[in-house]
Amino acid sequence: MEMKEIGVVGAGQMGSGIAEVAITSGFNVLMRDVTMEAVQKGRLRIVTDFDKRIQKGKMAETEKEATLQRLSTTIKLEDLGKCDFVIEAAVENIPLKWELFTKLDELTPKETILASNTSSISITRIASVTQRPDRVIGMHFFNPAPVMKLVEIIRGLVTSDETFRITRELSLKMGKTPLEANDFPGFISSRLIFSFMNEGICTLYEGIGRAEDIDAIMKMGANHPMGPLELADLVGLDTVLSVMSVLQEAFGDKYRPCPLLTKYVEAGYLGVKTGRGFYQYGGKK
Repeated sequence: MEMKEIGVVGAGQMGSGIAEVAITSGFNVLMRDVTMEAVQKGRLRIVTDFDKRIQKGKMAETEKEATLQRLSTTIKLEDLGKCDFVIEAAVENIPLKWELFTKLDELTPKETILASNTSSISITRIASVTQRPDRVIGMHFFNPAPVMKLVEIIRGLVTSDETFRITRELSLKMGKTPLEANDFPGFISSRLIFSFMNEGICTLYEGIGRAEDIDAIMKMGANHPMGPLELADLVGLDTVLSVMSVLQEAFGDKYRPCPLLTKYVEAGYLGVKTGRGFYQYGGKK
């Protein structure tokens, strides 16, 4: 099955990052979000990243223009009906993903593979609302998608071998390293990484250390590139809360979100994307 057109549902940080990876790898991409403002912001992220590459001598202006020619945008979900492979990169919300996959199942040809970039929700659960569960799969990219090499691939209960093979090959063509995880909430990466972030937030909540010291200790003591609080701010505290809630629902209070995490999300302190989380960014308050 030849991949001529890839659809990406969501133009946020992850969606635009996945779209960037795909067009840079030579694929035509149709990126969709619910508003033109969201779509334009997503495209601007890609353009800005390309401009940074040009400044560093890693991309030529002509290459930038040629690559952007492979990117189309839309606010109409039905436009994805012509895509051979669709990657959903919406927020970690089960009813929303069910709604999207129900519609995508109706709009796309039966041969189209429907992938989810979910970091925590069971692929079998997502696939249950479709008439093609054998062609639904998890394709979990990591943030920032253009930089991080790993793609975690998750089969649902009835995901076919062909769907897995095509998804793995697509990951390789995008310059990624595909590794398989079994279909449990959180898979491998999120059960470990989000627990790390949540526990880091708990150490701040309990007054064990300052944010700067907690992060520095984990970077210097465990050789992590980022500490748990820095990482949570980058991922988005709303996403951290959503994933921890999914894990708590599945596995119990071992994964209960830290009360401080909940408080920050309720206050609108979501991290880098809002200018404030456990740190402040860009002079915003």
